[in-house]
Amino acid sequence: MFTMAIPVLHVSSSVAAEGFYRRLGFRKEFAHRADESKPDPCYMGFSRGGAWLHVSSFSGDGVCGSVAMVLVRDVDRLHEELLQGNVAIALKPTNQSWGNREMYVRDPDGNSIRFAQPAGG
Repeated sequence: MFTMAIPVLHVSSSVAAEGFYRRLGFRKEFAHRADESKPDPCYMGFSRGGAWLHVSSFSGDGVCGSVAMVLVRDVDRLHEELLQGNVAIALKPTNQSWGNREMYVRDPDGNSIRFAQPAGG
């Protein structure tokens, strides 16, 4: 019945958000602006592999400081990639007591993107 869930993260600047998520390796799939002559408010969709994230600077679409969990095959490899791209890491790859190996980054609005894989592969 269900096919996918896509988190929507609130951002204050679509321009800053786009730059950040592109640095994470996501591709912008679409952008909808209420007024195409202004950068905000804007609703955008990003994808990388099979993962999708949406961000919105429209009032009422979530709050800054939210969390999105993104499942990956190799947290350590992604960590190296993001370090090479000068992405600040909030939590380096860590084996968590609940069985995941996780790494966290924060976007310019304090939203936490948590990359996780099952511990041990």
